[in-house]
Amino acid sequence: MKPTTFIACFGLGLVLLLAGARGVSADHSFVLTVQQLNAGLAKAPSPREKGFFLIDVRSPQEHVTGVIPGTDMNIDFREMQYRHQEIGASLDDHIVVYCQSGHRSNIAAETLADLGYQYVYNVYGSMNAWLDAGYPIQPPGH
Repeated sequence: MKPTTFIACFGLGLVLLLAGARGVSADHSFVLTVQQLNAGLAKAPSPREKGFFLIDVRSPQEHVTGVIPGTDMNIDFREMQYRHQEIGASLDDHIVVYCQSGHRSNIAAETLADLGYQYVYNVYGSMNAWLDAGYPIQPPGH
């Protein structure tokens, strides 16, 4: 894995660039820390205007237990290949995926990259790391 500078554009890429963040390539998706994700969410004018798509790829049963604020939708990682169009993203939009520990979201991130999405980020440690950092969760749909 080699460090890769994120491309400067509106949204997550710009936030990371301004913060001096560097991503690590995991094959052809990127790895994002919960601190970087939290910083990106904090700089957004609103959860809907964050400049990236935030996707929970856990099971629907896990999803209802709480999500990272700003989560746009839930698509089980096993269904990503068939449901990715539901995200509404173009191939050059930024998409951030998370699960419980980071394993399933890595699979989802690679699936999206295989489908041609250029800026896909897996949250390292995912929900476990988010909670360990003391960040809040909320009920889905808020």
